[in-house]
Order: sequence, then C-alpha cells, then structure tokens
Amino acid sequence: MDWYQAIFEVIDMRSFSNLWYWIALAVLWSTTSHWVLGVPYDMMTRAQQQGGQAMTDFEDMVRINTNRLLYIARVSGLWLLGFSSFALTGLGILAFYYGVEFAQATFLMAFPMSLVGLLSLSSARQIQTENAKGARLLHRMLWHRRWTQLIGMISIFVTSMYGMFQNMFVGPLGGFGG
Repeated sequence: MDWYQAIFEVIDMRSFSNLWYWIALAVLWSTTSHWVLGVPYDMMTRAQQQGGQAMTDFEDMVRINTNRLLYIARVSGLWLLGFSSFALTGLGILAFYYGVEFAQATFLMAFPMSLVGLLSLSSARQIQTENAKGARLLHRMLWHRRWTQLIGMISIFVTSMYGMFQNMFVGPLGGFGG
C-alpha cells in the first residue's frame, strides 16, 4: 500500500467535512478575540476593575505591543502588504476559480484575519496618536475587540453556510448532485 493512500484514508482531506477544520476555526477566532492587540482580555478586565498597578501593567503591555506593531508596519509594511495580497489573491483564484476545497477553507480563514490585521494596525495608530491612557485606552481596546468579534461572527457564519453548501450539494469530486 502506498503511504500517500494510507495518509489520505486516515485524514479526510475534504476541509468542510473535517472536524479538525471546524475546531481550528473555533480556536482561531476565540484566540483572536481574547488577545486584543497582543494583550489578553483578562488583563483588560482586571485593569478596568482594579485600576492601580493592574492599569499600569495594562498600559505598558498595550504600549509595547502597539509600538512593536507600528515598527513592523514602518519597516516592512509594504512588503507584507504585497506578499499578503499576493497570497490572498492566489488562494482566492485557487479556491473559487479552480474549485480547490482546501484553498477555499484556507481563504475563508485568512481573508477575515487580514481584515483583523488591518483593524489592529488602525487601532494601534489611533492609540499612539492619541497617547491613550486609562479609560480612553480601555474604550479603544474594547472597541477593537467588539469589531474583531463582529468580523469573527460574520466569518464563522459565512464559512459555515459555505461549508454546508459544499457538503450538501458538491460531492468529493466537485460535481453537483452527489
């Protein structure tokens, strides 16, 4: 028996019918909404409730992460934009022109994450421009988290609808009516 065949028998390579894909999607979005600009949500709530040292630690973490994000954007932002645009375009063509299911599944995870990346860059710029601290910083971070969660909810909804369509109407060979 060929080892390729053995691997493909054990691992279902159809993404939308694979439980691991849905687990990865759930982990991706729960992690993304928990780590707001690289700062854990529990640190944000602790700063909001306790103030004092917890707020100072929170402000320091946000400052470190926003400076890091903006530095990366200044140094290699155009290269990252070009590469990610190329990768998303390639995935989109493979996914929706050629009908590669793995590329469809990957695109439905990567495209919304690119939107979250742009949102993170925008939020970091606003925080640094305003020199936000205290309640204003908490407001900015909560705003960012809510938008991230909204993008995640829309992404999960679209992905689940598309995945159900794939599983119900498109067979493993790519034809309708299977």
